[in-house]
Amino acid sequence: MSAPAHSVPGHARNPLDDERAHLAASRAALRAMREDAEALDITDVAANWVNAEVLRAGIDARVRSLADLAHTPLFFGRLDYETAATPARTFYIGRRHVHDAEGDPMVIDWRAPVSQPFYRASKMDPQDVALRRRFGFAAGELTAYEDEHLTATGDAGPGRTSKLLQAEIERPRVGPMRDIVATIQPEQDEIVRAGVEGSLCVQGAPGTGKTAVGLHRVAYLLYTHRERLSRTGTLVVGPNSSFLHYIAQVLPALGEMSVRQTTVAGLVAHVPVRGEDGPEAARIKGDARMARVLRRALRSGVRMPQEPCVVVRGSRRWRVQADELAELIGELLARDMRYGAAREALPQRIAHAVLVRMEQAGEAPDDRVQDAVARNAAVKAVVKSCWPAWDPAKLVLRLLSDPAFLAEQAEGVLTEEEQRAVLWAKPARGPGSAPWTAADAVLVDEARDLVSRTPSLGHVVLDEAQDLSPMEYRAVGRRCSTGSVTVLGDIAQGTTPWSTPSWEEALHHLGKPGAAVEELTLGFRVPRQVIAYASRLLPRIAPDLREATSVRESPGDFSVRACARGELDAAVVEACRAALRREGSVGLIAADARVPALTRALEAAGLSHLAPGAETSEGSRLTLVPATLAKGLEYDHVVLDEPTAIAAAEPGTRTGLRRLYVCLTRAVSGLAVLHSAPLPEPLSS
Repeated sequence: MSAPAHSVPGHARNPLDDERAHLAASRAALRAMREDAEALDITDVAANWVNAEVLRAGIDARVRSLADLAHTPLFFGRLDYETAATPARTFYIGRRHVHDAEGDPMVIDWRAPVSQPFYRASKMDPQDVALRRRFGFAAGELTAYEDEHLTATGDAGPGRTSKLLQAEIERPRVGPMRDIVATIQPEQDEIVRAGVEGSLCVQGAPGTGKTAVGLHRVAYLLYTHRERLSRTGTLVVGPNSSFLHYIAQVLPALGEMSVRQTTVAGLVAHVPVRGEDGPEAARIKGDARMARVLRRALRSGVRMPQEPCVVVRGSRRWRVQADELAELIGELLARDMRYGAAREALPQRIAHAVLVRMEQAGEAPDDRVQDAVARNAAVKAVVKSCWPAWDPAKLVLRLLSDPAFLAEQAEGVLTEEEQRAVLWAKPARGPGSAPWTAADAVLVDEARDLVSRTPSLGHVVLDEAQDLSPMEYRAVGRRCSTGSVTVLGDIAQGTTPWSTPSWEEALHHLGKPGAAVEELTLGFRVPRQVIAYASRLLPRIAPDLREATSVRESPGDFSVRACARGELDAAVVEACRAALRREGSVGLIAADARVPALTRALEAAGLSHLAPGAETSEGSRLTLVPATLAKGLEYDHVVLDEPTAIAAAEPGTRTGLRRLYVCLTRAVSGLAVLHSAPLPEPLSS
């Protein structure tokens, strides 16, 4: 059972004084580690200036990783191991490893194997831990501690909820997303520490910490497979730039500086996106069938030769007949190689056929002769005529501009109606002036991969994955084709017309059909009353999912208020004022069309506010959030304007209710719902 948290203000020597002394000594040791790194002299180590630059970059990264964040405690827990066979050992668990001048550990990295029992040990399974101590901090200073005696005799049932753990989970949120390293729960820890060899999909209800779990998983994998992943690379893919800004500080706070973070749009930014598709066009362009159309279009330029290839070398003429050339081309097509790789292989195949004739004539050609023949003008002419080069953007442009070409390549794949939906209204003159849309950019990325293979990373984390189209899944999947992926999402929060119906289908498009699927349903963020209210929508938006439950002891502040139509703006402003009188961040979430009116109302009331993505601070805690940008964000207090307007703004009823579900579950401590129109039916009962 957890002991009560201790906080001793007096001057007598007590355990809290000892822990504060260890914290001070650990900070001094970290400063010494940083100074040692800064003092490293590579003058006589590097063989040349290139090696020197590489070494210096590595040292600079090491120095940055050893920064002592003033408001972040170096350790948050302690484990006392004691067994009959081994002497007592004490380990402090923190965000990074810290050692003293002799190399002895003062703080153990949370990712180290010895730290794992901090998250998983219990009275039922103490894992040789006699005592687990949690620490309370304020502004980086140690203020309290709380003990669990795991091997003590007595009741072996579940202990009382840790007050310090609860306080850390519910701590007001101002600024970017924080790490959850001090509050990781056993079921989350199992996902974080899963091996790098296999891919993993996490279905997580709102507030279950799936995004944080994914980020901590990256940090764990980099710790346990540093050399491998430093060589192959890691990537975090999020839904939009506001979300990436929100999570940007989590990995650096854990000492990981090298993880790239981007969006799907950032991955496929090969053409300038300046247009926008309607829902039907976007759905069709995002359909996996488009990959078949592109592959057909790319290969449509391959032609069988009608004339022989005659290579002249000196006084000799070497002839490769048209039917033999056709056989070589047919073999390359049958091998299903990348288009560009096959095009590069064709001249070598023709040259080899010429060398066979040379050898039959008694000559002894070598590799240099074969390379020279492959560069011969006659061979180049055959390749240019039979296997022409394609620019991926021009290929997609022709498909979307030329009805006849699209009809030929999409025959039996897309209906005539679907073909008309994806064609541009006005043919483009060239890639530079084309009205590219976000879905078109994904098609260009697919075409590029058909021409030459996309390099694969060691591990990719894909967050808010439920909103991706099959073609977007393919774009992410080819970037981890030889690596692994952690997929994070919630089917109930899918708000695009093409959102995935199941994780099995999504994993198929990613190229990871064997990935394990884990489900998180215990909420640590959303209050009980809030998640229960939002869950009324689940039977309509995701009937196969289990309803989430909250483990928070505090039910949270929750209210639903009806207003007269002309009084809604004033009531929303007053609700924002009330929320600002409390601690933490405040998010005003509204349908996109309502944002201008609410902006004017807030300005008239003298309430300054931020846009999504801007970092909150103690002096600026109110953010006005369009409903379409709310996903992945969280606020201590949420004021939700006109739920029916949020739902009605989407093209379909299910998608609209899913958007509303997202908006209802952004609150950490309190939710105030204000409406003048009748509530959607599932919420009105």
